[in-house]
Amino acid sequence: MTTLLVIAKEPRPGRVKTRLTPPFTPEEAAELAEAALADTLCTVAAAPASRRILVLDGAPGPWLPPGFDVVPQCSGGLDERLADAFARCTGPALLIGMDTPQVTPEMLTVDFTRCDGYFGLAEDGGFWALGVARPDPALLRGVPMSTPVTGAVQRERLVAAGLRVRDLPCLRDVDTAADAHAVAALAPHGRFAVRLARCATAAGCR
Repeated sequence: MTTLLVIAKEPRPGRVKTRLTPPFTPEEAAELAEAALADTLCTVAAAPASRRILVLDGAPGPWLPPGFDVVPQCSGGLDERLADAFARCTGPALLIGMDTPQVTPEMLTVDFTRCDGYFGLAEDGGFWALGVARPDPALLRGVPMSTPVTGAVQRERLVAAGLRVRDLPCLRDVDTAADAHAVAALAPHGRFAVRLARCATAAGCR
């Protein structure tokens, strides 16, 4: 069975989702980040896994459901932090971020019987999910992160290493207010959508 990892930041004002400000305040942006993280963790909790790990920059809060091992992120760039997360796994592993609260347990139910990797491209050119049957930190180190070609470069890295890669659905990350509204429409009953509706009402009254 697969280890599921979530890499995330503690949702504190001024440290998360800064591109949501404006129209939202830093406090509202943190609330939205917390809701997105809570939705993501609950989805991971509902998906089959041998182990669930939260790779966290910061401290856990009441948004963390039971059943997760919490480990700190290492220092360095995002490629190093992702590589370190996979280095903690000894068998098949799938890692996602906290920016796609619309993800479902079905998307995270992966089978490595006939493939070596899974890859979920993000609409902005990055990626929201990466899975490998045999974790190898070298597959991530040196990949340029947070660029329009990050996803393409990362997937090519997997293919160049000889991995048979299956693609997961392309999803939209929550970075901007427009992203937030589009994603909330895909999961209208989640914590994120509910929190966004409240924050949008408050923003409209200012």
